[in-house]
Amino acid sequence: MIAISFLFFLALFLGVGLASAFQAKKDRKDYYLAGRTVSPWLASLSAVATNNSGYMFIGVIGYTYTAGFAAIWLMAGWLLGDFLASLWIHRRLHSATVDTNEASYASVLARWTGREFAVWRRIAATVMIIFLGSYAAAQIAAGGKALQGVLDWNANLGAVIVSLMILAYSIAGGIRASIWTDAVQSIVMMAAMTLLFIVGLQGQGGWSGAVAQFREIDGYFDVIPPTMLVPGLAGVALFVVGWMAAGAAVIGQPHIMVRFMALKDTGQMIRVRLWYYAYFTIFYSLATGVGLLARLYLPDLASLDPELALPTMARELLPGVFVGMILAGVFAATMSTADSLVLSCSAALTHDYAPDRLEKPWMMKTATAAVTMFALAIALIGPKSVFDLVILSWSILGVAFGPLMIAYVAGKRPSEARAIIALVIGVGVALYWRHIGFAGAVFEGLPGALAGLAVLFAPGVGASNTDAISED
Repeated sequence: MIAISFLFFLALFLGVGLASAFQAKKDRKDYYLAGRTVSPWLASLSAVATNNSGYMFIGVIGYTYTAGFAAIWLMAGWLLGDFLASLWIHRRLHSATVDTNEASYASVLARWTGREFAVWRRIAATVMIIFLGSYAAAQIAAGGKALQGVLDWNANLGAVIVSLMILAYSIAGGIRASIWTDAVQSIVMMAAMTLLFIVGLQGQGGWSGAVAQFREIDGYFDVIPPTMLVPGLAGVALFVVGWMAAGAAVIGQPHIMVRFMALKDTGQMIRVRLWYYAYFTIFYSLATGVGLLARLYLPDLASLDPELALPTMARELLPGVFVGMILAGVFAATMSTADSLVLSCSAALTHDYAPDRLEKPWMMKTATAAVTMFALAIALIGPKSVFDLVILSWSILGVAFGPLMIAYVAGKRPSEARAIIALVIGVGVALYWRHIGFAGAVFEGLPGALAGLAVLFAPGVGASNTDAISED
């Protein structure tokens, strides 16, 4: 019954994705931006489904299982940072997309001021290919973990299934297929998480019964994060600010921002925001709740792999048909992000990295296939922690592109040389921060972003765009 239910939902996702091919047009704007005709509710559900990836089902629940109630600060910081960024950035990015008439995220940034940052664009494309590919690998690996946790299948088999499905409908319908399937997947994701939370809470005698048991776990009810750079309230504040930076780093995520770029017009942004944050807040709260409850049901999982908490808990608490739905929800989360990552990575390869733009349909689809196989290879042989791989990729992308977008919106016109220096220094600082072990206390994207902003906002040579390195 589990397998039948799971396969039913997979067939539904695949069918919706393939159906989008009937509206597909053979040009780059349709393949990568759906012709800029996406409605507000579709754009918002697609964006939030892409954000709430396997990272949420597997990574966040695993983190919450380990950290306890202190994980609430991660949620609060992330949501607040994401919201504040949306107030300032999203509308201007859509306007710049229309003004530049570009189809890829990096090309819009490269031509934001009316000049062509050709060298910066290719460096940006390289960063995207590496870290979007790694990010996609994390989603593919999350799908494998879900199959392992529910059906005891080899995790690599789940990774291959996710890869083949997203490849099939991404090639068929491009970003439109991704957006259509995201909308369906977001409904399944919410239903799956809600069901598991309600059943899990009832099984512990309601909220009061669960809290009583939480208090018996040493330190689990403590709201102070387990890893802080400095003790006390100052450490908590730094922890929250760091995760606010993580949420704000959404502006540097091509696979999410492309949803806002694909809107029909800029005036729809308020409606998009209402849909997006209502869903995001509810879903993140449910995921945190499930992560906490999993500690009560699966106390021994701490010594194994906490990232298997959700699928293992579903198998213990629910009838087979609903376990299949939970598994489909995890797959929905992984696919809704992985397909977006693959398409953004493909756009970087065909439009930003290649010396001449590759705009023939077969070229774009070949690039999509190559990127998918690259991500699958990382998933099979790379790091096994979904949480760590997502956070690393998210932070580097945010640091690489977020500061430049902030500078643009603030009215700065940095030269190409300065933009390159900001990118390199920001990414270097973020990687060094992780290397010295401070990432658990303060999100590495925060010091990296501050370093990039310092370069872009510093007075002196390169403050305008008059000394750009080159033009195409």
